[in-house]
Amino acid sequence: MKQYVFEVFDEMNKKRTKAEKIEVLKANESWALKDVILGSMDSRFQWNLPGGSPPYTAATEQSHPANLLREHKQFKYFLKGGPGDKLPAYKRESIFIGILEGVHPKDAELVVGMINKETPKGLTKPIVEEAFPGLLQG
Repeated sequence: MKQYVFEVFDEMNKKRTKAEKIEVLKANESWALKDVILGSMDSRFQWNLPGGSPPYTAATEQSHPANLLREHKQFKYFLKGGPGDKLPAYKRESIFIGILEGVHPKDAELVVGMINKETPKGLTKPIVEEAFPGLLQG
């Protein structure tokens, strides 16, 4: 089974060298991981959601009905200029809260950080560029 996105970052942060961190990212490559990296680090991605800390009730660590490995596909609805622009703000924000309440609480924290353009701890542009060449462009 693939790791949760937060587990990949936790494992990466336990490594000491840049090469080891890159190896962890490459070994656990997924579009959910790449989307979190893009959303938080690439300036081309602007979010059509209010910043800050949204009001949501986090799922328990033992029982969360959704997984970021699937739910990341809905991020397109939150991008400025994306299909979510046609949705009323309350609907877009409702979908977002639904994701946060459904996924593992630590993945939810990553998503909130992504919306606020906070780079995941321990991640740097050189590490991302070497692990996933051409991913970041802005």
